[in-house]
Amino acid sequence: MKILALAASSSSTSINKQLATYAAGLVPNSDIDVLDLNDFEMPIFSEDKEKELGQPEPAKRFFQKIGEADAIVISYAEHNGSYAAAFKNVFDWTSRIDMKVYQGKPVIMLATSPGPGGAATVLAAATGSAPYFAADVKGSLSIPSFYDNFDMEKGELRNEELVQQLKTAMSALAL
Repeated sequence: MKILALAASSSSTSINKQLATYAAGLVPNSDIDVLDLNDFEMPIFSEDKEKELGQPEPAKRFFQKIGEADAIVISYAEHNGSYAAAFKNVFDWTSRIDMKVYQGKPVIMLATSPGPGGAATVLAAATGSAPYFAADVKGSLSIPSFYDNFDMEKGELRNEELVQQLKTAMSALAL
């Protein structure tokens, strides 16, 4: 199974990228393609920019990467209660290619933050809107207090309750 793992963040030290990569690795016999959102930078979306530029190549590549995957694991960063601007921009451009951004793929949606909220607000928004963009959401999980629950040296969750919740969510992709 080819899994596309990505963080909805442009941070070079993204804890969401670490989480998405770790989670994707829990699926046995998977080939993991980890995307860096920085590889898909584009001007801020607007109808005027779309008329001027058409469909930018980075948006086409992003859509193609989703199409090539068997499943998607995405972990959302939360900026002021919402999506990170970098992700929202890539998503907006890509949705102009096809509103079915997720192309019917099975998706696991995650989120984490350093604080106790675990980016749950943006995760709720993402899972709530995902069906409108042809995502087959198989599971979602918010990981609170990332640095307390994730072993940075080993690159894995250390909180056993969260490990089990994540394994349960990820097992939906192995079916």
